[in-house]
Amino acid sequence: MSNSQHTEESQPTVVDEAAADLDVGAVRAFVAVTEERYFSEAAARLGISQQAVSKRIAMLEKDLGVALFTRTSRGAQLTVDGQAFLPHARKLLRVEARAVAAVRPGRRALRVDVLNHRIGPAALLRNFHRAHPDIELDVVTLVDTDVDAAIAAIRSGAIDASFRAVTAPEQQLRDGVTAARVLDDPHELLTGPTHQLAAARAVTPADLVGHRIWIPGIVPGTEWAAYYDELAAAFGLTIERVGPNFGTDHLLDVLADSSTLASLSGEQVRLLWPADYDLRRIPVREPTPVYPHSLIWHRDNPHPGLAALRSCIRAMQRPYHGAKTWAPKWAMPHASP
Repeated sequence: MSNSQHTEESQPTVVDEAAADLDVGAVRAFVAVTEERYFSEAAARLGISQQAVSKRIAMLEKDLGVALFTRTSRGAQLTVDGQAFLPHARKLLRVEARAVAAVRPGRRALRVDVLNHRIGPAALLRNFHRAHPDIELDVVTLVDTDVDAAIAAIRSGAIDASFRAVTAPEQQLRDGVTAARVLDDPHELLTGPTHQLAAARAVTPADLVGHRIWIPGIVPGTEWAAYYDELAAAFGLTIERVGPNFGTDHLLDVLADSSTLASLSGEQVRLLWPADYDLRRIPVREPTPVYPHSLIWHRDNPHPGLAALRSCIRAMQRPYHGAKTWAPKWAMPHASP
């Protein structure tokens, strides 16, 4: 790379203050006059007075420091500067339209929050997308702290819905926010090939007593922390959350080589590992612990995609019907969204 190239590429971008202060309404008036040729017709198109159009054009010309039109008997004609400005003005209006569409309910994508993209609700959303490919869907993990943060994001409109376990509905669901328990994810034991329980076809919670169950990354105060605390207390389990959370891949690495550590995972959680890990996913029975996912939304949210999502969930809703299940005492009852 030459010195001249390096100097050019390393220069900071300079933003012209006049350009930064351009009024989008004035730019829209400029494009309308260009396309209609007459100020009166541009005014009718924009739904404003001809005087307002003239004022907007005058303001734009003052901001730019150039004349954009010449007035003739055949209408307004672009000057050389006007011709140079026109493609940029049209681009600016396209960017503005995309910016508005990105946040306006009914025009932007339906935003649905999940704890992560591996768990059961994410699979449910994939099924929804297959059933409704015409609905633009944005699956996000905007709030990874607790259910209260998800509810706050729903109230603010940052997201349209969230899948969470609601731990205190009488405190959390108010001011139009509502929820329905829609998906139970049965838990399985996850072990490496040398673990004492690796050969079992199924285990009970009683079989897990005395074994070290490692679930790193449990954050105190979150709904999944409340779930595992109550699970451990209900069956006398040792659930460890020690050590840094280096992610799912690291957890699988450790389990593959350990004869003493096991973990718990939802049956619908997507996990992939190298074949030589030979990990085992062992059903937990009598009872089967289920994680109670609820859909949370605001009843006044007008996004049409939200109604379609709720309808699709009602059609796909399949509460887990094992011989015997366990859920926390605070879990909401099953309901249609």
